[in-house]
Amino acid sequence: MTIPAAPIVCIGGLNIDRKLKLLSSALPGSSNPCQAHETPGGVVRNVAENLARLGLPVALVAAVGDDAGGRLLLEQAAQVGMDTTAVISRPRHVSDSYTAVLDPDGGLALGLAAMPLVEGLTPPALQESRDLRARAALVVADGNLPTDAWPLLLAEARGGGAPLVGVAVSEAKMARLPDDLRGLHLLILNAGELSTVADEPDAALARLHARGVGCLLVSHGEDGLLLSEPGREPRHWAAQPVDVVDVTGAGDALSAGVCAALLRDPHDFDAAARLGLRLAALTLQTAASVHPDLTPRFLEAPQ
Repeated sequence: MTIPAAPIVCIGGLNIDRKLKLLSSALPGSSNPCQAHETPGGVVRNVAENLARLGLPVALVAAVGDDAGGRLLLEQAAQVGMDTTAVISRPRHVSDSYTAVLDPDGGLALGLAAMPLVEGLTPPALQESRDLRARAALVVADGNLPTDAWPLLLAEARGGGAPLVGVAVSEAKMARLPDDLRGLHLLILNAGELSTVADEPDAALARLHARGVGCLLVSHGEDGLLLSEPGREPRHWAAQPVDVVDVTGAGDALSAGVCAALLRDPHDFDAAARLGLRLAALTLQTAASVHPDLTPRFLEAPQ
């Protein structure tokens, strides 16, 4: 694909990911043997790293502390090619972290998010990167952002800015999205997050479209993707069967694949779904949040 000169601007969570994989079924109230693994993480950071490893220009808008974790996050981002000039460093703060407790089969048993710094990405803080967003090819924002950040980003998109893609992060944080979502080109979420909008999936899809969302991609894990656009019947895309090593990061890889495809054609959501599923399948086969062997050649492979 042709590499755009304008960056993909990714806004949201930047944190240390700690993964603790249980060696046997959990025993509540007791010490449980596990394997420990630590990597850079954060939903939008993981999306950004996938995109950078694919050879696409990426700029990160996030916040870190001035601790060892923050230095690690910035160094690793620079190593894979992310522009971190818009990352805010908070003096005397500990960087955000996310701890995933995984079942022996790799499924998520418990997630623990300690992420106060992303809460500081309010409209005044985001004003510092306004020029960066104005020249973006695509803007990607994750659901970790505070509630008052969304009206600013949506207004920029409605005003002729780059297409805005929202990536949900949890059922609890779905409430952060405003009622008026006009300007949101695409929202990527899973079935649990969709259920926070309405009990019935069809009603939830209709409600989000009525609020202004252009397209919805709903992940059903191993059952694939549901794609919904206003005025059309929803379409289903099957997931590729793979041997799962670790589910952490697969959803972020899905989002990155979708965003990479949208650079070719921002309205070809079917192609975006296919590429997203391919990248998610690859990521499920590694313990890392982002597949370490990912390169631009991935985009050259037949769809």
